[in-house]
Amino acid sequence: MTDPTQAPEATDPQSGVVADSAGNWVDTHAPMATRPYLRLSRADRPIGTWLLYLPCLWGLALACLWTDSVTTYDLWLVVGSGIGAFLMRGAGCTWNDITDRHIDGSVARTRSRPIPSGQVTVRGAVIWMVAQALIAFCILLTFNALAIALGILALLPVAIYPFAKRFTWWPQVFLGLAFNWGALLMWVAHTGSLAWAPVILYLAGIAWTLFYDTIYAHQDTEDDALIGVKSTARLFGDASAQWLRGFLVLSVVLMGAAVVLATADRSFLSLVIALGGPWALGWHLALQLIRFDADDAAKLLMIFRSNRTAGLIPLVFFAAAGFV
Repeated sequence: MTDPTQAPEATDPQSGVVADSAGNWVDTHAPMATRPYLRLSRADRPIGTWLLYLPCLWGLALACLWTDSVTTYDLWLVVGSGIGAFLMRGAGCTWNDITDRHIDGSVARTRSRPIPSGQVTVRGAVIWMVAQALIAFCILLTFNALAIALGILALLPVAIYPFAKRFTWWPQVFLGLAFNWGALLMWVAHTGSLAWAPVILYLAGIAWTLFYDTIYAHQDTEDDALIGVKSTARLFGDASAQWLRGFLVLSVVLMGAAVVLATADRSFLSLVIALGGPWALGWHLALQLIRFDADDAAKLLMIFRSNRTAGLIPLVFFAAAGFV
């Protein structure tokens, strides 16, 4: 199955060791009894947490530009959303493995995952998922009422996503809906209300997700075809580069529009600096597109992982814009 928080698995179903992340901290330092649960949460593969966390930081940064204020509470929002991203990414991945356990057990590359290999029972996985979600909920309770409501509502796309690849060729849209919710949540946590800027930023994040997860999904097109899993990579096929170019442009244009709305009452220089964020993001995505090779799995994974850097780039410009 296709999921940006996952990667090719080892062929030994009892080892639980992921082939392309051998030597990670889970395999080398975590207590043996905790390793299957940490692998369920993809704690050995931090890129998924970053991709969930970065839209949170985008939303908070633009909210600070909008209000022209930064408080000590915003520092907690940075920390709290980071912890929450780690926990909810883990809970989401656990849910994904619960729902896909029968599929995973019949595919060689996923047979070593904790549930199909028998390292974790379904009951144990459910308990682990709920525990992570409850801790994240405790963090959510430190936000304002509207942010709490948005956080609870975010569970809907998270719950649907694992099933999306079975009924639509566009499961990446559902992933985008879930992974970029933090842009809305952090804006509301800072300002106490919604506005058009975070909504448009949210849409920009969804376009970005379509870009990077279509690239990622090309690693699995053959396996996905065999087991009947749908994805944008399979849908676009040889035309993927053209679609990726469209998602790139859409990401940049929408983020630029969000920046303009968020900095409407700031100086012209502040606007120009902030607009450097989507501009630089666009160049990074363009370099990814140049390197894109649908038949080179190693390169696809490398390009996908580079989106951590891509997502951090706008934050540098947003922060700089706050000083002028």
